[in-house]
Amino acid sequence: MTLAQRLPASLTPLDVALADLLSGLEPLAAIELPLGEALGCVAAELPPLEAYPSCNVAATDGWALSARDLAGASSYTPVPVRGRGHWVEAGDKLPDGCDCVIDLDSVDQSGPIFHVLAEAIPGQGVRRAGGHFPDGFRFRRGSPVRPVDIFGARVAGLDKIKVRRPKLRLVNVPSIRSEIGTARLIQESARCAGVEVVTAEASSRAPNSVAEAVGDTACDLIITIGGSGVGRTDATIIALAQRGEVVAHGIALRPGTTSAIARIGNIPVISLSGLTEHALAGWWTLALPALDRLSARQPRQTAVLPLTRKLASSVGIAEIALLGRKDNSWDPLALGDLTFETIVSANAWLTVPASSEGFAAGTPVTAYILRE
Repeated sequence: MTLAQRLPASLTPLDVALADLLSGLEPLAAIELPLGEALGCVAAELPPLEAYPSCNVAATDGWALSARDLAGASSYTPVPVRGRGHWVEAGDKLPDGCDCVIDLDSVDQSGPIFHVLAEAIPGQGVRRAGGHFPDGFRFRRGSPVRPVDIFGARVAGLDKIKVRRPKLRLVNVPSIRSEIGTARLIQESARCAGVEVVTAEASSRAPNSVAEAVGDTACDLIITIGGSGVGRTDATIIALAQRGEVVAHGIALRPGTTSAIARIGNIPVISLSGLTEHALAGWWTLALPALDRLSARQPRQTAVLPLTRKLASSVGIAEIALLGRKDNSWDPLALGDLTFETIVSANAWLTVPASSEGFAAGTPVTAYILRE
């Protein structure tokens, strides 16, 4: 038997393949990570925070005083300060009896007695207790942890945070040209999605070599890159059949037709093409939904805007469309055939369903955001 494989005469619909992939997948148990390792991971159970700051503090540098003592103060009727006042800097606890902070220019220090040249109101220049976080505040669950969330956790006194972080085994099956760019792109995309990535590479395109590289199944998801097509040296699907069950090979998706879904024991496997545009289509439509299910992520950011022009598609196969944002509309950049230029330039993507002939100009469509 040669290694050359044929795609099934009938391609598996994308929604059927996705349903098979997600079947039995449940959110992972939350783990606690140091803040420095949690960036990008999906936040899980988070404890309620205590009020921060815990007391009234200065929100600016200046003199801490009592607003009641400054009634009527102006440049024409300066009010003397009893004692010498309390100089505070931003973040300092407000001294007892003080309820405002006035800036340096509002105080005349030229004589032996300070005079205030402007009135103030209680709370002026002050961050009140609980002003940043009220008592019982919680960070939002199901969303990726952002740098600002890390900052908020630190100022709230946390040094760890609970997240869900899927573990992905990424297996590169290099082509004869030993290209690894596509595998690196998917690897970097996974890390940006808050995924722990373990990489492996087949030493050759022989089935046994690929099966050995797939190897360790101590992970939540396996993705193979390359060797999923019908070329003479494409052996990934044969290798997956040796290790487990190939659920679907040949997805009604353009680009990405040679993608496959498999299982090794209870571990789902996604086989993607080594061609970058085909791999990205499978990453968006198959891998991201699986990772989102495992991490209990809230729905990804979308935007609904009208199309600037018609988006014509073929019935019977789902097609990936790349969109650029033009004013308050989506401008189609590519459909099915994705060039690197359009991939880099796109602001969003959507899948035109296999049952649709596309969308007329002016039709509002929902697209997944790639970048603002």
